[in-house]
Amino acid sequence: MKFSVLLPTRNGGHYLDSCIRSILEQNYSDLELIISDNANTDQTPEVIRRFAGDPRVKALRLESAVSVTENWNNALSVATGDYILMMGDDDYLLPRYFAKMVQLLDKYSHPDCVVYNAYSYIAPQSIGGNAQSLYGESHFRFGPDLTREGRLDAKQRFGIVHDMFRFRVRIPLNMQTTLVSRRASATIPGGAFQPPFPDHYALNSLLLSAAHWVVSPEKLLIVGVSPKSFGHYVYSNQQSTGLAYLGIDPNFTGRLPGNELMNGMHIWLNLLKQHFPVELRDITIDRAGYVRRQVYAWYVQKKLRTITARELVRNLGLLSGSDWLGLLSSGWDKESWRRLLRVANADRKNAAEAQWQGLQHLDGIADIGQFARWLASRETAP
Repeated sequence: MKFSVLLPTRNGGHYLDSCIRSILEQNYSDLELIISDNANTDQTPEVIRRFAGDPRVKALRLESAVSVTENWNNALSVATGDYILMMGDDDYLLPRYFAKMVQLLDKYSHPDCVVYNAYSYIAPQSIGGNAQSLYGESHFRFGPDLTREGRLDAKQRFGIVHDMFRFRVRIPLNMQTTLVSRRASATIPGGAFQPPFPDHYALNSLLLSAAHWVVSPEKLLIVGVSPKSFGHYVYSNQQSTGLAYLGIDPNFTGRLPGNELMNGMHIWLNLLKQHFPVELRDITIDRAGYVRRQVYAWYVQKKLRTITARELVRNLGLLSGSDWLGLLSSGWDKESWRRLLRVANADRKNAAEAQWQGLQHLDGIADIGQFARWLASRETAP
């Protein structure tokens, strides 16, 4: 069974060597690693040359920089494997990944998609100037209905997508945490990867179009956040720079400032409506859910002093009467209240922990490779 690992990279040379080694040093040979060099001007070309002798490596070079989505599609265009795994240049594949995937694929008769969990690793200076490394024991918190290995039936898959329209995310929207059959990816309307956030659109399209999904709660890789990833820009309140880095412009009628992930989500939800008019004919975007999450983002920004009281008042003035009614009527949302209380009790100087629940400090660990070795030693400790 052949795997195609896609590794599009844009000036991530500082992290790239570690990521590549985590893939090629697996105890599995039937794979291809496709590295799409997006006109990189750092040490990326030099790093790629170190692996030129490995027949599993396909290196592509774009002479002019393109958007993230275009770079992803560039890597996908030459894939020949039965299954596709997307990796970021600051991520890390844990050693048992392919062995576990083969086991799951055989057990469930080669499903279209397998979704799983990961660890989170926050490199120094990635969120609000964090001085040391941080990590999350689970990258994503699955709900109680998704904590056991098994198939996702059609009702579950549709329910997950329906909740997206309420701005409730029930599976990780990182492409790294879902293995996808190349056959299924070719059926996504409009092409596999679409802006503004290509993984978000692709995964939700597959929930609607791919008939065979499997979920596993096991953590099989490390999702990295580094000073060059979009997560860094979001959590460090540099979102305009992050949008420019991605090459996207998430504008739409009724847009509010705040969290650009929510604005991007609004756009790809509309794109889903266009491409799945029958399946989603009775589903609409929940404006109240969108407003609630943007108001929450303003509160966090004010707490962290990245916006002033005057800017907060100005933002509140953008809400219409119906927005206020929807906001008041959503006061029953327990998760929103839990988030507000957590942020209210957080130290404003600790931007990472105020925005990302459950992060822990890593003493003496400076990069994701060291973190992976620390995880391995922890598992083998008596």
